[in-house]
Amino acid sequence: MKQAARLFKSLSEETRLRILLLLQGHGELCICDLMAALELPQSTISRHVAYLKNAGWLQDRRGGVWMYYSLVSDLPKPSADLLQVACALCAALAGAEQDRLRLHQYAAEKNCT
Repeated sequence: MKQAARLFKSLSEETRLRILLLLQGHGELCICDLMAALELPQSTISRHVAYLKNAGWLQDRRGGVWMYYSLVSDLPKPSADLLQVACALCAALAGAEQDRLRLHQYAAEKNCT
């Protein structure tokens, strides 16, 4: 029961939902990608990413000096279903589209340099 409560609690914060939505749509992102998309400082993003990782939503991978985060690939079916519902509810919101656009623009600029 505690694990279920922790999963629901992790979805109760807007920034964490925004992070999950971006990761669902883009697969793997680093903290700097999330900072650009969400327009939040590194400390805030890192805190929420750590919370999501501890709740069991995220996995990480080191690539050189960068840490890349993605959704856990083998989430249990109930958790995967919960994530799908949460992301579907949030995806249609105006703020979600703005986050996606900022991430797309940042990625384009990052690839040009």
